[in-house]
Amino acid sequence: MNYEILIAFIGATAALAISPGPDNIYVLMQSITNGKKYGLATVAGLMTGCLVHTTLLAFGVSAIIKQSDQLFFSIKLFGAAYLLYLAIQVYRSDSEISLTNDTTPKKSLAQLFRQGFIMNVLNPKVTIFFLAFFPGFLFSESLHTVVQFYVLGFLFIAVSSFIFSTIAILSGMISEMITKNSNVGTILKWLQIIVFVGIALYLLLSDK
Repeated sequence: MNYEILIAFIGATAALAISPGPDNIYVLMQSITNGKKYGLATVAGLMTGCLVHTTLLAFGVSAIIKQSDQLFFSIKLFGAAYLLYLAIQVYRSDSEISLTNDTTPKKSLAQLFRQGFIMNVLNPKVTIFFLAFFPGFLFSESLHTVVQFYVLGFLFIAVSSFIFSTIAILSGMISEMITKNSNVGTILKWLQIIVFVGIALYLLLSDK
């Protein structure tokens, strides 16, 4: 078992979770508008949705790995290309982080959990991202690939849950920092670019 790969995966996941995206911005706005527990309900829904993507990935890609080394290598090439595409999209995007209340109507905790879950499960970009991100971090030659994908999935959920929950709990402080410091968006934008490019290069250079 290669613990260095797992540590690298945890670090990459943390960097991506911190970087501004639709999910953590939505959590932040729910927490600011409705309260911290509503933000945490949204986090729970989003992370539960990740279990569905992990299951699809674990059983789908594991079957491909058994069938052909070439197919798996093609998946890794696709993953690297997709991550580089994401880096370019982030580079072209505006670095300003917009915080508005227009998309955060008041809902119950159950509604927010359900909405977070549905947002995640029905988002094809999450499926594609998992497919691009996870295969390059398989960490053991002895463990079954299904088990490894589930380990990566639970690590992704644990790290993302911790960071998203921290965003919800510290929502007031974070929103104030973003409002007062115009450089925050630029710093986080370049963090995303570095992480996407770094993972893409890792996928290209790593062995099966």
